[in-house]
Amino acid sequence: MKGETYNLILDWSIALTSLLYCHTIGMFIAQGKTRFLAIIPVILLFLYLPLNLHSVFHCGLTFFFMSWLGSFKLILYAFGQGPLSSHPSLPLSHFITTACLPIKIIKNQPNLSHQITKIPQRSPKDYAPRVFLLFITLKAYSYKEKFHPLFATSIYAYYIFFALELLLALAASLARTVVGAELEPQFDEPHHATSIQNFWGKRWNLMVSSILRPTVYHPSRAIFSHLLPERWVSVPAVLATFLVSGIMHEMIFYYLGRLNPTWEVTWFFILQGVWVGIEIVVKKTMGPRFQPPPVVSRALTLAFVMIMSFWLFFPPFMRIDPFARFCRECLAVIRFFKHGHLISFVEYSCPYF
Repeated sequence: MKGETYNLILDWSIALTSLLYCHTIGMFIAQGKTRFLAIIPVILLFLYLPLNLHSVFHCGLTFFFMSWLGSFKLILYAFGQGPLSSHPSLPLSHFITTACLPIKIIKNQPNLSHQITKIPQRSPKDYAPRVFLLFITLKAYSYKEKFHPLFATSIYAYYIFFALELLLALAASLARTVVGAELEPQFDEPHHATSIQNFWGKRWNLMVSSILRPTVYHPSRAIFSHLLPERWVSVPAVLATFLVSGIMHEMIFYYLGRLNPTWEVTWFFILQGVWVGIEIVVKKTMGPRFQPPPVVSRALTLAFVMIMSFWLFFPPFMRIDPFARFCRECLAVIRFFKHGHLISFVEYSCPYF
């Protein structure tokens, strides 16, 4: 764990130095291809740095916030777009925080300290049921051998959702404390989604969709507008967006497990994009005539997402064995606080496995 901690500190020190460089060149190089060429080395560096990490927690978050969100934001910044671009320029503290975290700053306000998107904040009491459910999920998963594989995978899916929501809530609290910034909401009651398009576009993983929209979807629309009528140009743009999302998820899985890609995750997102494209065509063709009751549409949406997840998403994710690895990492951290020295993650085996 000592080497892992050292690599984590080193990676993020390099990342912060690189962002200082990007902030500086933004003052001297105008937006466009020249600035993009100057930033490319940083983007490549951001893609490399998580390979120095082996912890599920460290590598996963570093790739997500630095390699994915950070790199995409820097691409937008190179062309004067996205959350990093502002007139006047963002202060260095806001620039670095916005690049590393899913923070949205309201522009054209005189006081940057108050230029933060306000989102409804949950009180600690609101998270109490989620903590309880997360604990139940952890205990139930320890008896996974006694459950049907589909039920065990369902428990794992709920664990991922609750753990991610709680983790981002803690990150939001930290961001507010350090720089007075709000994190974009990660979820908006995805179980209330009435279509696959509504699920991915407005309810699930909102900070990813908000960064894919300007980096992939809008440029794809502009390209395909020369080939297709405006009425249908959104369909191939959606497919391109889901393809990029699939590739980025495939990269996350590789970074976490260092296993050869099977491309199951990429196909998962491609098929999601195909279905969203079908929904767009049906809506544009039939209009409001084809709209089932909300209860029916919600059930069908969740059923489709879960079936596809069991088929293509969870199998490669389970091969990484992240649950047991994360459990060992938590035990290593507990040992550190208890005995005051660092140990290797592999010295412990999770009592649940």
